[in-house]
Amino acid sequence: MNLPPSVRRTLCWPAAVIVMIVANDLPTTQADDAVFAGPPKMLLESGAGEGPVWNPKIGLLTSFDGNIHLRDANGNSSIYRENSGSNGLLFDREGRLIVCEATRHRVTRTERDGTIVVLADQFNGMKFNQPNDLTIDTQGRIYFSDPQYGDRSQMEMKDDDGKLVEGVYRIDVDGTVSRVIDHQVDRPNGLIITPDDQFMYVADNNNALGGARKLYRFEMRADGSVDTGSQTLIHDWGTTRGPDGMKLDQQGNLYVAAGLNQPHLPQETADQPTAGIYVFSKLGKQVAFVKIPRDETTNCAFGGDDGKTLFVTAGGSLWAIPTVNAGYQID
Repeated sequence: MNLPPSVRRTLCWPAAVIVMIVANDLPTTQADDAVFAGPPKMLLESGAGEGPVWNPKIGLLTSFDGNIHLRDANGNSSIYRENSGSNGLLFDREGRLIVCEATRHRVTRTERDGTIVVLADQFNGMKFNQPNDLTIDTQGRIYFSDPQYGDRSQMEMKDDDGKLVEGVYRIDVDGTVSRVIDHQVDRPNGLIITPDDQFMYVADNNNALGGARKLYRFEMRADGSVDTGSQTLIHDWGTTRGPDGMKLDQQGNLYVAAGLNQPHLPQETADQPTAGIYVFSKLGKQVAFVKIPRDETTNCAFGGDDGKTLFVTAGGSLWAIPTVNAGYQID
């Protein structure tokens, strides 16, 4: 997929009552095989940004400094789209790029010819907060998180009782927008739906003092709605930095970027460095962890020729970790 030259230029990257089921109470399995085939390798010291997504035709895209950046298979870097205001990125089954444009309060789709189509920019007449991350189910329905970080004075999104909402929304193939999660999650961030459309994992990443830093799993209904009563607590990061972006491998293991190596007091502690990739089995058991020696591990994406490279963004840096299993890709 290529955009017109006017869109790209060469760049050098800068140096409610909820029944909770705790994961530890879930059934356990035999010890899982190793999921990582080697240690993390740093590809970029800075400038990698956030929201990585792999496209086998062009390489790795990330969001940084208001633009979408492309790193090709040879390590060459360029700007893929300027002034996107983006965070989360994901290609749909037709190879079109879906973008959470946090600073523009909207979700867009970039067509093959470079045309940008707005998919959603309001709900019930209220503008979104900061669309952050997204996932797509087998029916082509797009789900995205809408947290609010920083200044809250301009928030418009509220529920029927006038309470501010940081929710999760679904965009149907006909363009209809629905709210599927509201106050069940404190501040939703990363999210992903399993390939069988049975479950949605949601990161609760509230970096305010006393905020939730938890990973939840919800059951999905056939109509694309979320069974909020099925909310299951998978992991709690306590007072350190919570979960962020996440991806699945083809065996159903969940890879979650989370943690902190330097404290952000008083909101976030780091008595022990916790930044890295946490891996959970289908049953919610943590089966692996790999440290990333940079503060704030923010997101990850599978890619590479065989799909067995996990690209990780952390504090602006970019890392690559070889994995045993290939990642799940929408196709």
